[in-house]
Amino acid sequence: MNRSEPTRDCQLCPRLARFRTANRHAFPDHFNAPVPTFGPRDARLLIVGLAPGLHGANRTGRPFTGDWAGDLLYATLLRHGLARGTYAERADDGLELIECAITNAVRCVPPENKPTTIEISTCRPFLSTQIAAMPHLKAMLALGKIAHDSVVRALGGRPSALPFKHGSNVNVGAMQLISSYHCSRYNTNTGVLTEKMFDAVVREAKVAAMPEL
Repeated sequence: MNRSEPTRDCQLCPRLARFRTANRHAFPDHFNAPVPTFGPRDARLLIVGLAPGLHGANRTGRPFTGDWAGDLLYATLLRHGLARGTYAERADDGLELIECAITNAVRCVPPENKPTTIEISTCRPFLSTQIAAMPHLKAMLALGKIAHDSVVRALGGRPSALPFKHGSNVNVGAMQLISSYHCSRYNTNTGVLTEKMFDAVVREAKVAAMPEL
């Protein structure tokens, strides 16, 4: 069994399991399960978000697919040659990732998109195992403070020593970690994150993982 992925009916976080059950009744056409990592295992760049959106990845079963954050993320990846095909907001659109993969710090959708500290910690072993299962991984792009802190801890570092900052580029052990504000609609609508800012940080992550390109 691939321990980098929780089971479909994972019960490690009781609150999230209850929420999943409620969503299966309320939205029976949704994926409503821990959302697996998307992308090749031999990728050199791993992008880490917060958690699936209720009507985004929790609906489609693919990270950042079906909501505004995905519109911005996948358009940027396509522009930088980190994806090919057409993003059509569904898991079967045929989109492929090139030299990168996408996952979340928390694999299940949390109520109000707010996982608890315990839930983040409980899900972190899946992130740690995912990182260990990628033999050519050179760099990681964390989207938001929760993802940044979880990645730092998964790599054996301390967030207090490596605080989140948009555009930061630090080494955590042998891994290069680039961090960005989350590409959510709220952040883009309020101007916290512009498309130009996000484009620059994705470009930096690509260079860190693939300096020859």
